[in-house]
Amino acid sequence: MKKIKIAYWTVTILFALAMLQSGIVQLIPTEGSKEVMTLLGYPIYLLTILAIAKLLGAVVLVMGRFKTLKEWAYAGFAFDFIGASASGAYIGEIQIIIGPLVFLAVMFLSYYLWKRMEQLMMSPTQK
Repeated sequence: MKKIKIAYWTVTILFALAMLQSGIVQLIPTEGSKEVMTLLGYPIYLLTILAIAKLLGAVVLVMGRFKTLKEWAYAGFAFDFIGASASGAYIGEIQIIIGPLVFLAVMFLSYYLWKRMEQLMMSPTQK
């Protein structure tokens, strides 16, 4: 149980920090990020919406309560990464395809470890 807990918090904190950093960068869009959004055909204001969602989602992931919000945060990140990867595929940019899929894999690892930790906490043989 202890190893799962350490692994969960390590992966989740690193993931949340990456999402905080990404959210902050998107909150103050650079010319490069504006160009990418324009190339993809999305409005620039979508960066602000995604930034706020990432910042809130990262905070929810490291909070110890609100399981439903945590599930929604994981789902929101999954939609973001899948959408970003699909958008990259649409324009044929390999780095835009692969980057989000890497974060998706890390997010799923965090989710798996969270669920495993909950399962072990509820198991009567582990107490």
